Amino acid sequence: MNDAHRPDADGPQLRTLLLTDLCDSTTLVERIGDGPAAELFREHDRLVLALQQRWRGRLIDRSDGLLLLFERPIDGLGFALDYARGLREIGAARKFELKARAGLHVGEVLTWRNSDEAVKVGAKPVEVEGLAKPMAGRLMATARPGQILLSAVAEPLAHRAARELGERGQQLLWKSHGRWRFKGVPEPQEIYEVGEPGIAPLRAPPNGPKAWRDIPLWRRPAALAAEVAVLAMIGTGAWFATRPQPAIAFSQRDWVVVGDLRNLTGQNVLDDSLEQAFRISLEQSRYVNVLSDLKARDTLQRMQRQPDTTLDRAIASEIALRDGARAVILPTVAEVGGRVRVSAEVIDPHTQTTVYAESADGHGKESTLASIDSVTAGLREKLGEAMKSIERDSEPLPKVATKNLDALRAYALGLKAYGERRQAEALRYFDQAIALDPEFALAYLGALRVHVGDADNRRAQPYLEKAVALRSHLAPRDALYLDAWSSEYGPQPALRAPAQWKLLAGLYPDYYAGHYNYAWAAFAANRFGETLSFAKAATAPQNPLRSSAIELMGRAQLAQGDAKAALASFEQGEKVGRYGPNRRRAAALATLRRFDEAQALLAKLPTDSSTDGLTNNLERIAVAVDRGRWGEAEKAAQRAERDAVAGTPVLANQFALIRLMVDALNGRPPRTQVLATLCRKSAEQAGDEADPLRNEQAFVALSAAYLAQREGDAAVARQLLPVLEPLVKRIGDPLLAQLLTVVQAGQLRLDGKPEEAIRLLRPLLRGDELFQVHSALRAAYAAAGQDEDALAEARWLAQHRGRAYIETGGSQVLQTLNVADTTLALREQARSLARLGRDAEAQRQDEAFRRAWPQSGSSPPVPPMPLARASAPSSPVSKQ
Repeated sequence: MNDAHRPDADGPQLRTLLLTDLCDSTTLVERIGDGPAAELFREHDRLVLALQQRWRGRLIDRSDGLLLLFERPIDGLGFALDYARGLREIGAARKFELKARAGLHVGEVLTWRNSDEAVKVGAKPVEVEGLAKPMAGRLMATARPGQILLSAVAEPLAHRAARELGERGQQLLWKSHGRWRFKGVPEPQEIYEVGEPGIAPLRAPPNGPKAWRDIPLWRRPAALAAEVAVLAMIGTGAWFATRPQPAIAFSQRDWVVVGDLRNLTGQNVLDDSLEQAFRISLEQSRYVNVLSDLKARDTLQRMQRQPDTTLDRAIASEIALRDGARAVILPTVAEVGGRVRVSAEVIDPHTQTTVYAESADGHGKESTLASIDSVTAGLREKLGEAMKSIERDSEPLPKVATKNLDALRAYALGLKAYGERRQAEALRYFDQAIALDPEFALAYLGALRVHVGDADNRRAQPYLEKAVALRSHLAPRDALYLDAWSSEYGPQPALRAPAQWKLLAGLYPDYYAGHYNYAWAAFAANRFGETLSFAKAATAPQNPLRSSAIELMGRAQLAQGDAKAALASFEQGEKVGRYGPNRRRAAALATLRRFDEAQALLAKLPTDSSTDGLTNNLERIAVAVDRGRWGEAEKAAQRAERDAVAGTPVLANQFALIRLMVDALNGRPPRTQVLATLCRKSAEQAGDEADPLRNEQAFVALSAAYLAQREGDAAVARQLLPVLEPLVKRIGDPLLAQLLTVVQAGQLRLDGKPEEAIRLLRPLLRGDELFQVHSALRAAYAAAGQDEDALAEARWLAQHRGRAYIETGGSQVLQTLNVADTTLALREQARSLARLGRDAEAQRQDEAFRRAWPQSGSSPPVPPMPLARASAPSSPVSKQ
């Protein structure tokens, strides 16, 4: 436990008090039984301990509830928010709700430490008393389940400091519940609620015997009776005059399901066209989200129905209930009295009754788009969106889509094919939509997504340029999505693109492409905490591509050293996405040294010359090296290089370098000229600003120079650093800049200046540093005779196996060396310990090294401790 302060019996201290109570805990124990309840409370206690340490709190008392002291209100609030979220997750894993009520107050308290004798017989170590304690208790007892109430003293202090909670602090909801009277407290007190959207109740607490709302005289029952009598007569007459339709209470960011269009005109061309038009028009709302067609079809599969099942009132309502949507919208087009009528009903999915409807008439099918604009504007207003917002955020359908109904139908069919992973067919439909209307911006964006999904960035670029030229034809959300992709193709994408994805995620939190792609950018920059946060936001059930976000969470967990959690995430992603095991799961298994399972999994993966088939070789090579099976590693590396040259030339340089690395580890260091040629070739390709994979080629060039340094050869880097330094600056990738610094430090070390190498490398230790920064530092410390520091870096290398396998940058071109370094670090620990005179420890580390890499059979002579760095693909194939 972390002490927030030392107890002081001499005088009162101003402290933040947080009291919580776990709701219905006794009922819960009766419901689930003693054994499961004990396991649940153990997990609860682990959560409390972790949060206590994170927020610097002192736990004073606990039973079904907690009493904690904090130095600052923002620490207490941070604990309360994380506690509410943690309970929600613990309960969700067991399929029931777990909530606590909480009260936060700031006031003076007296604290004193009980004697050791008293503690031995059951007393608390520390006692806390003072008026602030019952005040916090009253707040807690007043709160609803899941509610965090703050006193008028605590609220402004916490509110002002909310920015310290980062982005989450900006999204918190603060609400005053007015003045309340508490039993035993003479003056009424204003109370506040704070919480996260979707978690906090944000409702006034109920009155009770110990706390009740301080109501003004004119609102009290006696005075209200006469007012109600008068208003009842007026209200009754007004109700009969206006007969309002029932409504669904909507909240911002609620979801709706759009059912299949009922076409009663006999003109089949309107089916897909008008249904897609409804979607496009509704999706301009920043208030209501439309469940994607792909997600609806996925839910149909879970309902054990065919994907082409008609989404009528009953089926669409069941989908809405399963996916947490608030309403169903059923569009209809019909001919009425010579006019074409477009109408839409809003359905309550619980009762399947129509809550309200909108309609608009026009002449001929050409009028339908204008009618849809009118209908959806009316729907959006009734769903709770203000007309001013609708006017600001909306453009007429012909501008954001197309006037050509045939083009709109082709676009709709393209989206359907894309959602069913029929990429070639989807592209044909998008191209047809463009041929019918060359100004159809969404169709260009659709074709762009197809090529990006296939990792064919060169073919994607012309579509991107056309979409950029037509940006004004896009709805605001789609325009931001386009801006983010434009920054991926412009200068210095690693610096510019993440900000665009983060902007999209902030403005449209339920448009998951922003969250996922920012999470990927953070992962590619080694910011694993941010990766987890944004990837988790993209795992919402409404996201049809949530399996990718779950897998990305697994990658970040593996990089942070939690291989078991990563393994669980990979398995969950495979289950949700309905795809088989992939190489990331093999990396997690190998990290845990479950090598046989890892290799059995890898044996089932494709070995062809496609991009996926080739990249599976990365783990095949790395796992073989990790086990000290040099013959297997060499054969896999040679085969991968051969397949890359034959089938995927863009990866040829990467696999050529990996094969040279395996040779070096196998005791056959490559010649200077071979590495210099590869370095120069890759640098030339990286100099092509039109090449979207230039970043990977630059990684290869630097890595080739670095591999030479690992073998004690400074010539390659000396020849090519004048070319590589300005190239890295133009590309602007922070990880690439780190790798350049590692190479520069390697030159200093080889030139007999290890202290200067250390000064160059140490500023990189910010938490987002490359794995090989630690290898380079270890070598520099050893060369400088700083054995304690060299030992610390060797231990870091040995302990971060997950990061060695999964770290990204340069398409994982240095993964093999990263993994090798985790074992070589055992030997280097032995050497540092021996130099420090700690012979027994040195002997144990040397034995651990030899167990990991038995020096027999085909095992090579082990090379000197290297200096390189590994990574994983940053190509747009992983983007959404």
